[in-house]
Amino acid sequence: MAHNLNFNEQTGKASFFSVQQKAWHGLGQIIQEYPTSAEAIQHAGLDYEVVKNPIYTSMPTTRATESGIQTLSSEIIVPDKYATIRTDNNAVLGLVGKDYEIVQNRDAFTFFDEIVASANVQYETAGALGKGERIFITAKLPGVIRVGEDDVTEQYLFLTTSHDGSGCITIAYTPIRIVCQNTLSAALNCKTNTIKIRHTANAKENFENARKVLGLSSRLSEELEGTFNRWANIKITDRQVRQLIEIAMAPNKETLKNLKDGNKDELSSMYTNACDNVFSYAMLNESQQLETTKGTLFGAYNAVTGYYQNVKRYGSAEEKLDSLLFNGTAQKRTQTAFDLCTAFGQYGAEALQLN
Repeated sequence: MAHNLNFNEQTGKASFFSVQQKAWHGLGQIIQEYPTSAEAIQHAGLDYEVVKNPIYTSMPTTRATESGIQTLSSEIIVPDKYATIRTDNNAVLGLVGKDYEIVQNRDAFTFFDEIVASANVQYETAGALGKGERIFITAKLPGVIRVGEDDVTEQYLFLTTSHDGSGCITIAYTPIRIVCQNTLSAALNCKTNTIKIRHTANAKENFENARKVLGLSSRLSEELEGTFNRWANIKITDRQVRQLIEIAMAPNKETLKNLKDGNKDELSSMYTNACDNVFSYAMLNESQQLETTKGTLFGAYNAVTGYYQNVKRYGSAEEKLDSLLFNGTAQKRTQTAFDLCTAFGQYGAEALQLN
């Protein structure tokens, strides 16, 4: 899988840092102590400015002269369109409109500092993707979600913003299951665990609203811990796990209808292969052999989330983040799995019957 990390030719380093442990791509700076946000910017190579410049085009014209026809070129400004440019290397990051407000990397990190100032967080990773048009930082929250005795989930706040007009400033709460580095954030409706702020003139004011995510994280943590511990005590057969996976992974109503009618031959090979991979993860992956997961509803849910986090291949790290955290395919499928598990916990096998 492509990592898509920015490589800074001036420093000869990838724009990424991680505390103590290497990331899967093995790139970037590994540091031993948790940094301040100012230090994180330096370690991750995010200490660059972005400006918004007008865009011009040229229009050739001709005129007759004594020596013949002369071709001239005149500059014409493109109305209400601007290029965002890194000032350290003049890389063009994107095209934006007149109302687009640049939020500098240092400002985004400063705002994040203010949001988490009272929470005793630790900055664990940060980096830039592409040419530097997208940045991210993760802050580890105190406390864990504990399922049974040995299954532990850490908690993070994640901030990402772009300089190319492609997305909002986004701050999200995301739990990570340590045993397999499996993102569980899809279990939460994105409206409750995510704040999105548009790049407009009042973007800085709206950062105050992002404190809601931090306030919600404590409540969400308690809710998830209670839910996951209940699921860890609910048994589910292998056949029922397969049914749950097939429903959760269904891309459309037609697939669900074919499942209901037993028309297996009408199902796409891409879909059936994905279901096979999720089921294989559920049955064979080492993280699925714990007492909390083996043969339990919690294990069935982790099979879907684990597939998208640890098995499925993505075109880039950016695509993976979008899919897992920002209402992409992985988020939608795992939300469906969460809803199915919730229903199974209440109604048993009846929840897997297609109407």
